[in-house]
Amino acid sequence: MQPVVLITGAAGGLGRALAQRFHQGNWRVVVTDQNASGLSQLGHEMPLAGSITADLRSAAACRDVVERTLGRVGRLDALVNAAGIWREGPVDSFSEEDFDLVMAVNLKAPFFMCSAAIPHLKETRGCIVNISSDAGHQGNQNAAAYCASKGGLTLLGKTLALDLAPHGVRVNTVSPGDIDTPMLAFQAQQYGNGNPMAYYRGLLDKYPQGDKARFVQPAEVAELVYFLCQPAASAITGADLAIDLGLSAGK
Repeated sequence: MQPVVLITGAAGGLGRALAQRFHQGNWRVVVTDQNASGLSQLGHEMPLAGSITADLRSAAACRDVVERTLGRVGRLDALVNAAGIWREGPVDSFSEEDFDLVMAVNLKAPFFMCSAAIPHLKETRGCIVNISSDAGHQGNQNAAAYCASKGGLTLLGKTLALDLAPHGVRVNTVSPGDIDTPMLAFQAQQYGNGNPMAYYRGLLDKYPQGDKARFVQPAEVAELVYFLCQPAASAITGADLAIDLGLSAGK
């Protein structure tokens, strides 16, 4: 029987790459995002086992997505929490609204998606992969809320790995650097002070490749996530795997 993966944030650049990679691997792919038109476009590009438009910022919405997935395909073998959002700014002027948004999307939603999925993953001895960030284990200037959310997500993965190991469920975290996606383009446009290219350059200057630095590609992250969901990765749980071109290796 074909395994089933549920991917959040599937209308985004990384989520789309994940859906495509699992489809190529002959998995049945169920996707969710609050962007209905993005999901519709994805459905025109590849066959989907399910497409669910949802805002995952409540536990009830997370439970509903998992229940609808099980109702459509009858099982769940992997959950990939790829939805994410970026807001930046100094703490002393950061709005409560933006703080709540970042925490809800980046930490609360994965927490309750895991909560809803765990009983079904126990049945299949499946796995969870959470998409964190280099900002989940090192500080990024002017991004305290984002770093806090991703730091929480990284430790959530480690804790769940310990809790679920007796049930044969593996939990891992993938921590990319800057990924070449629409979310990165949003950052540059929103916070680049009218000069997105300078914003990009400021990010790339932090990488050890110097003038050959580049951004991580969505397909590169998708390949790592896909591997972590395979039987060949059965010894890997509780890991936080960097895919960041050495950004977090040190200075």
